Amino acid sequence: MDEPLVNQWDQVEDMVERVLAQDLDSGDVTTEAIIPPDLEGRASILIKEDGVLAGMAVVESVFRHVDPGLAVDVLKQDGSRVKQGDVAAVIEGKVASMVKAERTALNFLCHLSGIATETSRYVEAVQGLDVQITDTRKTTPGMRQLEKYAVRVGGGKSHREHLGDGILIKDNHLAAIRSFGLGLKDAVEMASRNSTSNVEVEVTSIDEAKEALDAGADIIMLDNMPIAEMKKVVQFAKGRALIEASGGIRLNNVRQVAETGVDLISVGAITISSKALDISLELESKR
Repeated sequence: MDEPLVNQWDQVEDMVERVLAQDLDSGDVTTEAIIPPDLEGRASILIKEDGVLAGMAVVESVFRHVDPGLAVDVLKQDGSRVKQGDVAAVIEGKVASMVKAERTALNFLCHLSGIATETSRYVEAVQGLDVQITDTRKTTPGMRQLEKYAVRVGGGKSHREHLGDGILIKDNHLAAIRSFGLGLKDAVEMASRNSTSNVEVEVTSIDEAKEALDAGADIIMLDNMPIAEMKKVVQFAKGRALIEASGGIRLNNVRQVAETGVDLISVGAITISSKALDISLELESKR
C-alpha cells in the first residue's frame, strides 16, 4: 500500500463500513436461513482474467469488519500481474461470514483492479517516451482515494487529489471573470499573486498557450488540441512550462500524443470507463 493511501486509511475504513451497511444493516436473510452459524470453511479469491491486481488491503478490511475471526492469507500483492487461474488470497473461518462479505469485497477488488489494469495499458503504450500518464478528478463519487490509488498501482501518477491541491484555471473560471473585463493573463497573474501553488491553465489554441506562457503559467494543459498544434506548443513552450495533454485520449492515440513531446497526459477514461477485472470467490465448506 503506498504512502498516500496509508495516510488516508481511516477514511477508507469508514468507506468500507458504509458500503457494508448497504448490504448488512437489515441482516442477510438468505445466509441466516440456510447456513449454520458454526459451519467452518475455506474460500479462494480466484482470478478469472489477466490483469493487474489492486485493492487487497481493502478486501482484508471488508472481511475483518464482517468477522474479525476470519483469517485472510494474501497470496498476491497489489501491483502483481495476475493471470486467469491465479489465487489472490485464501480465507478461512465461518462460512456465513465469508458469504456476507463476498460481494462487497469483490466489488472493491474487481473495480480497483480494472482501473490498475487499464492504467497499465496506457503506461505500456507510451513506454520508452519521457511522459507520465496521470488521472483526473473524473472519479466515482466517494471513491476518489481508492481509484487514484489504483491508478498509481497501475503505473500512473495522480493529478490533483482535490480542488485545494493546486490551481487549474479552466474555461468556466475565465468565463466568470470576463464580466469584469479580465482575461487569461489577468487570471494567471491573480492566481500567482494570491497563492503559492503552481498555476496550471487549460487552453484550446496555440494563441491561448502563448498567452498563458507569457503570463507565467507553470503548467499548460492542452485541451482536445489536434496533434499538429500540440507539436507547435511543445516547440515554443518546452522547458519553460510543463505541458499536459488532455481530452479525447484513448489507447489508440495515446502514443501519438506522447510523441509530440508533452510532459503529462491526463486520461479521465482510466477511472470512469475501466472495465472491472473478472474475479470471484470460490467456497469450499468443511465440518
